[in-house]
This record gives sequence, C-alpha cells and structure tokens, in this order.
Amino acid sequence: MKFAYRFSNLLGTVYRCGNLNFTCDGNSVISPVGNRVTVFDLKNNKSDTLPLATRYNIKCVGLSPDGRLAIIVDEGGDALLTSLVCRAVLHHFHFKGAVHSVSFSPDGRKFVVTKGNLAQMYHAPGRKREFNAFVLDKTYFGPYDETTCIDWTDDSRCFAVGSKDMSTWVFGAERWDNLIYYALGGHKDAIVGCFFESSSLDLYTLSQDGALCVWQCDTPPEGLRLKAPTGWKADLLQREDGAEREATVHGKATPAAEEQQGKVKYSRAAKYFFNKEGDFNHLTAAAYHKKVHLLVTGFASGIFHLHELPEFNLIHSLSVSDQRVSSIAINGSGDWIAFGCSGLGQLLVWEWQSESYVLKQQGHFNSMVSLAYSPDGQYIVTGGDDSKVKVWNTLSGFCFITFTEHSSGVTGVTFTTTGYVVVTSSMDGTVRAFDLHRYRNFRTFTSPRPTQFSCVAVNSSGDIVSAGAQDSFEILIWSMQTGRLLDVLSGHEGPISGLCFNPTKSVLASASWDRTVRLWDMADSWRTTETLALTSDALAVTFRPDGAELAVATLNSQITFWDPENAVQTGSIEGRHDLKTGRKELDKITAKHSAKGKAFTALCYSADGQSILAGGMSKFVCIYHVKEQILRKKFEISCNLSLDAMEEFLNRRKMTEFGNLALIDQDAMEEGGVPIPLPGVKKGDMSSRHFKPEIRVTSLRFSPTGRCWAATTTEGLLIYSLDARMLFDPFELDTSVTPVQIRAALCQRDFTRAILMAFRLNERKLLQEALESVPWDEIEVISSSLPDLYVEKALEFLASSFEESRHLEFYLIWTQKLLMAHGQKLKCRVGTLLPAVQFLQKSIQRHWDDVSKLCDWNRYSLQYALAVSKQRGLKRPSEPPGSEQEADAPEGDDNSLHLLRRGPGDGDGPLA
Repeated sequence: MKFAYRFSNLLGTVYRCGNLNFTCDGNSVISPVGNRVTVFDLKNNKSDTLPLATRYNIKCVGLSPDGRLAIIVDEGGDALLTSLVCRAVLHHFHFKGAVHSVSFSPDGRKFVVTKGNLAQMYHAPGRKREFNAFVLDKTYFGPYDETTCIDWTDDSRCFAVGSKDMSTWVFGAERWDNLIYYALGGHKDAIVGCFFESSSLDLYTLSQDGALCVWQCDTPPEGLRLKAPTGWKADLLQREDGAEREATVHGKATPAAEEQQGKVKYSRAAKYFFNKEGDFNHLTAAAYHKKVHLLVTGFASGIFHLHELPEFNLIHSLSVSDQRVSSIAINGSGDWIAFGCSGLGQLLVWEWQSESYVLKQQGHFNSMVSLAYSPDGQYIVTGGDDSKVKVWNTLSGFCFITFTEHSSGVTGVTFTTTGYVVVTSSMDGTVRAFDLHRYRNFRTFTSPRPTQFSCVAVNSSGDIVSAGAQDSFEILIWSMQTGRLLDVLSGHEGPISGLCFNPTKSVLASASWDRTVRLWDMADSWRTTETLALTSDALAVTFRPDGAELAVATLNSQITFWDPENAVQTGSIEGRHDLKTGRKELDKITAKHSAKGKAFTALCYSADGQSILAGGMSKFVCIYHVKEQILRKKFEISCNLSLDAMEEFLNRRKMTEFGNLALIDQDAMEEGGVPIPLPGVKKGDMSSRHFKPEIRVTSLRFSPTGRCWAATTTEGLLIYSLDARMLFDPFELDTSVTPVQIRAALCQRDFTRAILMAFRLNERKLLQEALESVPWDEIEVISSSLPDLYVEKALEFLASSFEESRHLEFYLIWTQKLLMAHGQKLKCRVGTLLPAVQFLQKSIQRHWDDVSKLCDWNRYSLQYALAVSKQRGLKRPSEPPGSEQEADAPEGDDNSLHLLRRGPGDGDGPLA
C-alpha cells in the first residue's frame, strides 16, 4: 500500500474570520478558514483548499491586482507570500505586530499594511527572484488608535486609512508637494470603511454607529505635484539637469504663486445615517464598487443594505443571518456580493440584480463528531454537536443537503450499502433514517423509555439498525422496513461506546466502558456468542473489511486485535508515545503526565485491511501496519496555535507574578466584545467569553476506493488523498525502459509492448499517450494480451482518467474489454482488487449521473427529433432530389439526425 497521502481539501467549514476576496475574473471567492485558505470556484462549482497553513488563524488576505500573488497574514503578524498560480509559498515574513488589513495598490507596485496606529507601505514583490520580497518604503503616522481599513485611489497616488479614534487619514503614496497627509473627522465612533470615488480624491467614510460622510476634494488627482527634492538629492539633480533647474527648485515663490499652489482641501458635502430609527445594531462591514457606485453595508444583526452613491438611494435591505456580518466583498463586474458570518461559519454569494443566491454554504458551527463515506466514495455525511447532519460531495467539496430534524447533538452517522439512506443517532433519544432521493426523514426509531444514544450501526443488507444507549447500557435493534423495535440487548455494565457489524456475517460487536467487547449473533436470536475481556475501558471497535479481524481501542492507549471466530487476541499496539499530546494553557501538569489520560478514540481499517488509522485526543493521526504492528506514518492534522493543547511546553512569557495571562480574556477589545466590564458599561454582550477550542480527532474513515481518508477534527473535515502528481513510483524498472523506447514502440504499432513499458515507468502522461494511441477496434486484442499483474494498474489508471478526460466512450471500451477478458481471474483476487473496482465504479457512476440528468432534461427534445427523422426517412424515397422540403431543411440538420441514429459502434472512433 502506498503512503504518499497528502492534505487535499478542507470540508465542513467554509469561513471562520478575516476578509473575503474575489479573484480577478470574479468567478472565485477566496475565503480564510482557520489557518488555511479555501478557493470556491463559483463557475465550475468546486472548492479547493491551498496546501499551506499559517501558525495562527488568518486575520487578513491581500490579493494582487493581476491575481497571481496573495499576502496571507495571521493573528500573530506572520505573513506568507503565496503564488496562486503554482499554489506554493514563496516567502515568509514577520511584521512584528498584529496586522489588521493589507491592500495592494491598483498598479501592483506597492502594498500597505495597517499595524497598530500606523500604516506601512512596502514595495510589492515582482516576478523576478529577490533576496527579500518585502522591502519597507515608508511608515505613516497620524492616528492615535488602531487602524482598521485601507483604500487606494485608482491611479495609486494616494491611499486612505481609517482608525478607531474616529478619524480618517489621507496619505500620499509619493512625496506630493500639496498633499502630505490630511485628517478627516466628523464621526462619533470607530471607522469601519473608507472608499475613494472612481478617478477622484472624493472620499466616503463609514463608522460603527451607522454614519456615512461624503467628502469632496478641491483638487483632481492630476493636480498633485511632486515635492521638490532638497539637500544632496537637489545637488544631484542640479548636476544632471543643468543650471535651469536651480532657479526652479531654490527660487522663492511669490505670494500669488503660493495661492495658486495651495494645499489639497476636503469639505464635507453630506452626512447620512443608516439606523436613524434604531432598528439595527452597529455597522460591522462595508464594501464599495467604484464603477457601479454600489455601497454594501452589513450590520451586527445580520441585515445588509445596498445603496447607490452619492445620492444614498436604498436598493435592497435584506437579512442573511441572525449573526453579525463579518466581511463583505464585491466581484469585478459588481454583480455578485460575498458575505461572511463568523458566528455561524456562513459564506454566501448573492446576485443582487436577480435577487438570487449563487452560493449558500454553512459548516458545523460546533465541533463535528462523526463521519461516514458512501459505498461509492462520492459523498461524505457528517454529524455535529449543533444537531445538524450534512452531506458533502467529495468532488465539488460543497454541502448539498442539511438535515435539521435532530434536537440535540448527533453522535453517530452511517450509510446503508445502497448509498441512498443515511442513518444517524443523537443525544435527543432518536435514531433517524434519511432518504437521499427525496431528502426527507422517512424513519424515526425511538426507545421504550427516554435514553441517549452514543453510536449507531447498520448491517450489510441494510435491514437491521442498532444503536447503543449511554445511560441504560442497552443495545436496541430495529427493523428498517417496518420501523419496529425488534429486540433490546442487555448485558453490558457500562455505557456503550461503539457498535460495528461484521461485513460478511450476521454478527454485531459492541464495545463498552465495562472493559468488554461482546459479539452478538443475529442468526441465533441475538445471543451473545463471545465476550472479549479487555484490560481497560473500550472506546472504539471496528471490523476489518473482510470480517476476519476485530480491532479495539482502549483507554490505556492500546489497540488490540482479535480473531472474532475463536475469540483469541492476535496482537496489540501500544500507542501512548505516538499520541504526543500537548499541554493546555491552564493545565497544572506537564504534557508528559497529561498524556496518561489520553487515548485513541477513533479507529478505521484501510480499504485493503493491511493498515489501521487511529486518532484521538491529539493533533496526530497514526497509521499502523496491522501484521507487523509498527507505526508506518504519523500525520499532523494542524499546526494552528490558535487552538489549545498544540504546544508541548508552556510559553514562559505568559507566566507572571500574578498568574497565567491565559486567565485574562485577551480579546475583550475585539469588535463586538465588552471593552472593559466596568460598572455602568452597557456596550456589547457581557456574557460573551473568549475560549480556545482543544485540538482533537473525533472520527476517522477510509474511502472505499482506497484513494483517500477523512478525519473530523476541531479544524473541520480534513481530506487526505494520494497525490499522483508528486509521486514517482516505477514498477519493475530497468535501463531499457525509457520514454524514447515507448514512443518508438508506438511508431512501430507495437502497442502491447509500449503499454507495458509505460506501466513500468509509471508516468501518467506516457500512460495516457500509449493508451490513447491504440485504435478502438484493436482494444479487445490488446487488453486480452495484458498480463494479470498489469490489469489492476490499468483499472486504477482508467478510474482516475474518467475524472479528467473527455474521451468517455474510449475509456469505457477499455474498461469493458479488460473486465470481459480478465473477469474470472479478477474474482479470485477480490480482496485486493476491491478498492480499485470501487474507485472505477465511483468514476463511472458520476458520469452516468451527469448523462442521465442531461437525457432527462432533453427527453422530449430527443423524442421530437427522432420522430421528425423517422417521418423524413419515410418520405425521402418518394421525393425527388432538390425538392422544396429538402431545401427548407436547416443547415446541418442531416448531420445532427445522423448522429442521433448512430449506434455506439458506428463512426471512426471517439478520437477521430
């Protein structure tokens, strides 16, 4: 089994905090999610997480005007210069302080960051290699409190900075003679946004109390004059430009000239208020589109307004959430508006002209507890403490259905073998079955007396549903068909922690805190066949995919393996040292001593059953070899220091003579918080508290295809997949196998030898070239001549090619001929080939769904076209050539009808 698994995508969470950005083409939204960045492609309906991570949660993201570079800054002031083209980190930089916002100039030559009460302007990194990508140009002082926002003029001559001291400062990007800085007041609360008008120095400023000030400038951008240099620069220019420049630079200006060369002045033209009646809370976010003159403002109550400036005409007033709007962005054309709500983790893209949603996603705003893959690997279902059940598409990364029937936290989720039914258990005392065809809850299973369910399992046929009770220590069995309670299994003396059905037999394994695992035989009236005695409390149990082995995780950090037939322990793994738990900020003991109470709480076998995944109360996920009982690889799921229990040792700088600084609410000064809870202060929510969630892994699952595995963590739903682009894995390679030899064999039409050499070199492009060079009518002969060792590799390549190639029929012919020629021999190796076959089924099923939907939508059009072609086929022999009906036929009609009448074997092949 290969272990080149790399992080590929982050699901379950779409937005945490920070600012949203649209790409240059306006088709994608860049959203910060914790310490990662996710790009949502709205045109192709796909999401992708960049393979990078910061040390803390991301605070702001600045995008270059050409869309190639992004500056990602976290809460600690660390910045990553990232290339969005090659998806790689180019440079690391530390701003030595918390940064609130970052913005590139429109010409892309400079960028400004606001840090503390000052603004710093840097030279933007170019496309050439540089030793230091960030070179400080100027530092601007002026505000007395923290700076909050930045905006540039269209010509990159000036920029404006808003501050919490209720002032807005206009600075010149160059040394202008008539504009060094200009301070604007007029507000009674902190500035939320400041925006320049298009091709002008006119300015709009917005404050938290819902006030909008319109400022007019008496000087156009072209009226800014460069300041004359002095000192050694003047002497240098004098020598270069001659004596004529001396009189101009050093001459004394007359009073009339001084009046003509006056300074830039601003005057307030108007002042508007959003919440005159007090219906809304304070303003929290704003964005302005200069070309369309569209102002979008978001409020703490979840309401947003659309106004047309400068007349301040209200266009829309709608609510997107009941939580505060944290960030707003508008795409380049001004059609789409993105909203981010950090309270519930919502991300919405709204088209304001048609008043419709382009994207509407929300993750679990509490921790995710469980997950399950569908049998074909296309979908993932997750359940969380927020009582919601969400189904995610693994290809697009989007959630397409959310079930909210549960009234308490969801503790377990699973798919039936058909893949169209999701069964969930909850602390509300119900087990529910959801239909993915009609998206409804069609079965609700309850217990005779109120209880809380901690886990759920469904047998291989999908007829029997079982759930374990946390308080009554019983296991309840229901019928999926009738919904009736069939049996109540008693015998455990502690809460049920895990249930799992044997994939091949009618045996149910139950793990409990009473240090036992019981095996129940469904065929023998649910009699307990075996009781496996453990050394500690059982936390998780799972069967191997072939049902011949049972794995149990216990509280003493051990994983024990059992033979379910003979009830004999076959091995054990000690995982205490592999967990490497961290120390919480408020822990009184070291991480080494706290690790004694930590254990694996989630287990999952790989698709081939040779390895097992284990995760628990730690930031690591371990993968062990079952037979050798050794650690194969350890994955660090997060490096985010904004989470608790991430570091092994405490930071001594936070320890003072008065105690730990972690006991103080550090974010009391943040937006929406209480500044200082003094007597008489009524601002903010007095009950709000800041806490750091603890890093942990709650559930693990391997995809049935064997190509990826998923983990529900504090960060979200993490997907790790095999990355073939980064892996060079030759097979039986020798010196005679080269790309030149492969192409020479293709020129000689020796296709079998070329394909075998391409598989041995194992380069994807050469494999694709070799397979697609085969004529479609020779595929049957060549596929039958392939050795059995290469058939599995061919099926894996075909499955991955279905996801990206447009030659659908050609690869379907290859698949059909391979399975027809080697089907009987493949049945003998069904255990090892099952992941490859399921991966192939997943790829073909996706195309079948797309084509079937397309045919359903165009069913009547196809019937009409076929009826017309049939009618013309009957009339055509009796009509003379060149008749009126034939002349009136539209151009290209015969070709289209010929395509409709073609069979799958007609024509010159899919590559013609």
